[in-house]
Amino acid sequence: MSASVSIFTRIIRGEIPCHRVHEDALTFAFLDIAPLAPGHTLVIPRREVALLHELTADEAAALARTAALLAPRILAAVGATAYNLLQNNGSAAGQVVPHVHVHIIPRREGDGLGYRWNARSAAPEELAALATKIRA
Repeated sequence: MSASVSIFTRIIRGEIPCHRVHEDALTFAFLDIAPLAPGHTLVIPRREVALLHELTADEAAALARTAALLAPRILAAVGATAYNLLQNNGSAAGQVVPHVHVHIIPRREGDGLGYRWNARSAAPEELAALATKIRA
């Protein structure tokens, strides 16, 4: 086995056990073994790629469809009222496993989970210049 194969590919192959909740031709979903909340689920593409933009359009759409399909099922199963979708790209963004994955994290009022947005103001000229650069 190649050292470059991710743990998620090994899970898909059945080399590492998991608690699978869904699979189809393009995606695979299973419970996180270190959940932030009960029902914390990972949705992954079957094809191993590190970053979201490396997926084909069909793979990216399938990932979103699977997350949308599972989210209400997870909420019902655990009695949660809300959820976060989290998807990191690259180590600087917090990605640990170099295989695209979407976290579905069930949430409840006062659950103690959180995230911090360190937002700053941006001048309209700065935003206009950046938008032009991105479109180019």
